[in-house]
Amino acid sequence: MSLSKEAEGAAPSTRAKPLNECTALITGSTAGLGQAMAARLAEAGCSVMLHGLEDAEQIEAQRDDLARKTGARVAYHKADLSTRSGVEGLISTAMSVLGPIDILVNNAVVRHFAPVMDFPAEQWDLALAVNLSAAFHAIRLLLPDMRSRNFGRIFNITSVYGMRGTTDRVGYVTTKSAILGLTRAVALENLDRDVTCHSLCPGSVLTPGTEERVERLMAERGIDRTAAERLFLEGKQPGGNFVSARSISDLLVFLCGPIARDMTGSVLPVEAGWLAS
Repeated sequence: MSLSKEAEGAAPSTRAKPLNECTALITGSTAGLGQAMAARLAEAGCSVMLHGLEDAEQIEAQRDDLARKTGARVAYHKADLSTRSGVEGLISTAMSVLGPIDILVNNAVVRHFAPVMDFPAEQWDLALAVNLSAAFHAIRLLLPDMRSRNFGRIFNITSVYGMRGTTDRVGYVTTKSAILGLTRAVALENLDRDVTCHSLCPGSVLTPGTEERVERLMAERGIDRTAAERLFLEGKQPGGNFVSARSISDLLVFLCGPIARDMTGSVLPVEAGWLAS
C-alpha cells in the first residue's frame, strides 16, 4: 500500500486563498511602482498595509482615497527600513492592525549615482540596509507565521540591473543582484509549504524619479516629451516606451493565485524586451 502524500512528508494539501481574505504588506508604497502594486492588491480585495517615510498626516488623503475606491482595509505605517528595529516595528504594526500577513512585497529601495571609486561609504551601507537587509528581515520575521498557516506569497522587487550591470550605480546593481539569491534560497527552503517566493524584474517604469529625469532632459536639451522619453530609454527598452506599472501589478496578483503553488523561485522580467535586445 502506498503512503499518502502527507505521510511521505510532502507539502500539506491546500486550496488557493481568495485574495479578499488576504492581507498584504508592501514596503515603499506611497508612490511609483509600490503605490501601483498596493492599489492593485486592494482592488483585488486584499487588506493593505502601506509603508513609507512620510508622516501619517501626509498620507491620510491617499490612504482614505484607496480605501473608499476599493472597499479594502487600508492602513499606513512610517518606518525607517535602514534599521532592524524599523523593519521589526513595521511588521509588528502591520500584524497588530490588519492581522496575519499573507503577501509580502519587498519594494523599498534607495539609489545613489556615482562611480565605484567615488561612491560614499555611507551610501553603500544604506543601499545594503534598505534594498537587501530589510527584505531579509521582513521575510525572516514573517515566515514562521506563513508556514504555520500553510500560506504565503513573497515578492522581492529587483530590476533589469539585477541581471545586467551598468555604470555609476554600484549600490543598486549589487543589491538588486543579491535579491535574486535571496529569492532562490527562500523558495527552496519552503517547498514543504504553500509559501512561494518570486523576484519581479521591471524595466524602466514611469515613476516620480524617472519623471524628474525626463523633465530634466526636456529642459537641458530643449526637446519635447516624446523625444526626451526616447532618449532616456535609449539602450534600454527597444520599443522606446516605459513599462506600465499595471503590467507588473497584474503579474503580482496573478502569482498570488492557484498558479503560484507550482511556481516558486522565479525571476520574472517585465521589461519590454530589454533583456532580449
